[in-house]
Amino acid sequence: MSNITICIHGGAGTILKEDMTPELEKAYLDALQTALNAGYAVLEEGGTAVNAVKAAVVVLEDNVLFNAGKGSVFTKKGVQEMDAAIMSGIDLEAGAVSGVRSVRNPVVLANEVMLHSNHVFLSGKGANDFAIKQGIKLEPDEYFFSQFRYDQWKSLRDSDNYSLDHTHHHLDELMRDKKFGTVGAVACDVNGNIAAATSTGGMTNKKYGRIGDSPVIGAGTYANNQTCAISCTGHGEPFIKAVAAHTVSCLMEYKGMTLQDAMEETVMHKLKNMDGEGGMIGVDVQGNFSMLFNSAGMYRGVKNDKGINEVAIYGK
Repeated sequence: MSNITICIHGGAGTILKEDMTPELEKAYLDALQTALNAGYAVLEEGGTAVNAVKAAVVVLEDNVLFNAGKGSVFTKKGVQEMDAAIMSGIDLEAGAVSGVRSVRNPVVLANEVMLHSNHVFLSGKGANDFAIKQGIKLEPDEYFFSQFRYDQWKSLRDSDNYSLDHTHHHLDELMRDKKFGTVGAVACDVNGNIAAATSTGGMTNKKYGRIGDSPVIGAGTYANNQTCAISCTGHGEPFIKAVAAHTVSCLMEYKGMTLQDAMEETVMHKLKNMDGEGGMIGVDVQGNFSMLFNSAGMYRGVKNDKGINEVAIYGK
């Protein structure tokens, strides 16, 4: 029997209490708790870490508050292009998709890629074709439409600016109010296997088919039973260059660091030195966990069989 644990995140960045209404704060906390409960229920019934992280991420994708699935931001062309990845620590099996459209739950598609495609990473139309072949649930464009995402995009679309995810509508406030909207989960199951999953709508007004770290195995998502399972959220470019998730694994494997120390080194030193703003969540096979960020806040939560059940938004 292993220590069952699940951690989730719903994005990091300049998330400040003074910018939040009590109603919105409650909505975020409730959403995080619902996702935690969904993932934990899988673990409690003896389910796999992979199925637990998938279940938690599906709940977050289905919630319009987060920049993934239903709440995904608009690209330059005014459409949603979504990325996701999932990885199993027991055998290093992984699945990832990028630039997919109309797929209700990109993490479910990533899981299908892992299980049934003989590939790891599918993109664009090919990923969508595979979704159709596998009978993955699709939704019309209206499903992905939310007024506040549309307003965000409208304020940017005639410029060359992009935004990682912001709620204010004035360009001069853009840089002050940075939010990296990604969702993710990591889990340790009853058999001591671990897994990670991440899903995102990317940047508002992104162009050229830009892809961030979320679906890149080793950058935004990584799991290995020998070390850790990690899901990242932040400014994707530095996280890719730092190979952030895999760096934590390497520090544990080659330097013998604990999960906590390896994440500290990666988030507070390596990423920070590269202007890599954001954070990550992690677990190891003992059920140890950490939720770490160098930004003002990170939507996050953890639940385990030792009685811990916490959801939080702001920095300590």
